[in-house]
Amino acid sequence: MLLRIVKLHFKKENVSAFKEVFETSRSHIQNFEGCSLVDLYQDANNPNIFFTYSHWDSLEALENYRHSDFFKGVWKETKKLFDAKPEAWSLENITS
Repeated sequence: MLLRIVKLHFKKENVSAFKEVFETSRSHIQNFEGCSLVDLYQDANNPNIFFTYSHWDSLEALENYRHSDFFKGVWKETKKLFDAKPEAWSLENITS
């Protein structure tokens, strides 16, 4: 399993718009082949910072999603809302 963590920093006025984009996209992402979970977290100290956590069967499954037309459309819409460049990590679990 692969864990993908993405840190997203939004302009204050765009937080609500991002939440809407995420809610309308979440089920589609989670139903994408190779994805088993998608969660959204908001920073407890800075409400403009969010983290997405998604579980993927493999790096290949994640890359297939990242190259999909759906991702390209959602990412294009989301990028307009940023206040800083996003950061992302792909992690493999080594303890289970």
